[in-house]
Amino acid sequence: MKKIVDARGLSCPEPVILTRQALQEQGVKEIKVMLDNKVAVENVTRAAENLSWKVKVSGQSDNFLLELTK
Repeated sequence: MKKIVDARGLSCPEPVILTRQALQEQGVKEIKVMLDNKVAVENVTRAAENLSWKVKVSGQSDNFLLELTK
């Protein structure tokens, strides 16, 4: 199952909280997280990797897409 988290316009820790909720849902194998700042990218990446998810980051400046896979 795929899930999309749109955390653009939110400041930390909100993007991390929303992403962690998605990571803990049953049956979710892929999550796309949309972010608009580098600090949120770093924090969400760290949180996902700590839960053994693989992270692929694409985008630049104020438009990032993180693809998280189990």
